[in-house]
This record gives sequence, structure tokens and C-alpha cells, in this order.
Amino acid sequence: MTPVVACLLGALLAGGVVLVVAGLRPRTPAPERVPMRRPDWLPRLTALARRHGLALGLGVAGGIVFAAIAGLPVMLVAVPVAAVGLPMLLSTPANRDIELLQALDKWVRGLAAMLPTGRSITDAIRASVRNAPEPLAAPLALLVARLDDRWSASEALRAMADELDSTDADAVLAALSLAAARGGTGATATLHGLADSIQERLRAQREIETERAKPRIVVRQVTIVTVSVLACALLFGRGFFEPYGTAIGQLILSVLLAAYVGSLVVLRRMTTPRRRDRILRGVR
Repeated sequence: MTPVVACLLGALLAGGVVLVVAGLRPRTPAPERVPMRRPDWLPRLTALARRHGLALGLGVAGGIVFAAIAGLPVMLVAVPVAAVGLPMLLSTPANRDIELLQALDKWVRGLAAMLPTGRSITDAIRASVRNAPEPLAAPLALLVARLDDRWSASEALRAMADELDSTDADAVLAALSLAAARGGTGATATLHGLADSIQERLRAQREIETERAKPRIVVRQVTIVTVSVLACALLFGRGFFEPYGTAIGQLILSVLLAAYVGSLVVLRRMTTPRRRDRILRGVR
């Protein structure tokens, strides 16, 4: 083992001990007379370590093994980063638009079923809280509380739109606001039209998500094959990596790995749903 590898191993072990101790220490509030603001990156780093602690630990162990076997110190960093980063970059990102559209579709159809019984828009909204879909449960409860607190329907619906922060929700809540302002005239037809529009939007979103998933699946398969081949080469074909054992070779290998990770980041951004401009703004 070269002195460089030994130093890096010692630094990693020391850093691991520090992180473990920091994670086990109970949190104590800072004294009020000496307020201290922690850096913004520290909570994110702590949350990341807790969420991916096992993968990070396995990655550090694998990096030590590969660095010792192949004589490549860069593996001490590359393997832990790959163990944590690759699953994040290659996983399917959550599509909030589809989840919210499904919830809005169920909610709007429920409202449309209540209106023919003689209820007003606000009464139907109050009754819908009992069977509200999960993404809308908390915003609807707060909406009803505002209505009970003598907010106008328009103000309460606009505030709910700000909380949901979605163009699709804006369209639904704007239509409900107009229907409430008209006293419920034509509200049933409006809600049925909204439900049909949501269904069309939901169908389009699912088709788009299916198309977005195709390149992710291909890249995921290619990455798995590539990592498997490289791991086998490191263990059984060390001669292939001998040119990377020098300082320049380490630099070239680092650049190649960084370029591949960068391409995965670009792909991730390309397949992530883009945020659309909203059409409603809050009253405050």
C-alpha cells in the first residue's frame, strides 16, 4: 500500500468516526442569547447521510477494497459517490403533476356528484373534506377553516392555489371560484367539464411519462453492464488499469468518470417534468 493510499484511508476512517459521533449526539437547541445560523448545506448533508447511510458505508468499504487491489486511489472517492449517486440519478423521479391530477380528478367528480343534491359550492367543499384524496387532505382542511373564519370563497381558493403551487390546480380552483361567485349557476356542468379536461391532461401526462422512461431504462441497463464489467476488470484484469496508476492516469480517469456522471445529470434534468407558469396568484 502506497503512502498516498494510506493517508487517504486514514482520512476517510477519521471522517467516518466524526460523522458517526455527530449523528449519535443528541440535538440541543442553541442558546437564545447567542443565535447561530448553520450553513445551508449542513442540514442537506446530514439528511443525505441519514437517508443513504448504508449505501455510503458499503461504498466506502468497496472503495477501500478496489483501491487496495487495483492501486487506484481515485476509487476511494469514485466508489462511494457511485454507490450513493447512481441510484439517485438512475431512479424514476416522482411526478407530482400526475399524483395531483389524479387527486383533483377524484375531488372534482365528488363535488359534481354533490351539487345536484342542492348544496352550494362551499357546502360541497366542506363535505368533500371527509373523503379528500391524500394530496389534497391538508389543503382542503385549511380551506374549510378559512371559509369558517369568514374568508370569501375567492380568497380561500386562491390561498389553496398558492399552497398547491400547480398550474393544473390553478385551473380547477379558478373555475370553482367563478362558479361560487355566480352562486352555483351552471356549476355542475362546469365541474363535469373540468373532470373531462383533467382526464385528458392526465392521459397526456401518462403518455409523456412513458416516453421519458424509455431513455432512463436504456441508460440504466448500460450503466449496470458498464459498472459490472469495470468491477470484474478491476478484480481479474488489473493490467487493463495499469496506465491509470500514474498521477496523469488518475487525473484522466477522474475526468472520464466526472464526464459520465455529468451526462447522467443532464439526462436526469431532461427527463424531469418542467415547471409551468401559474395562472393564479394569492391575494396577499
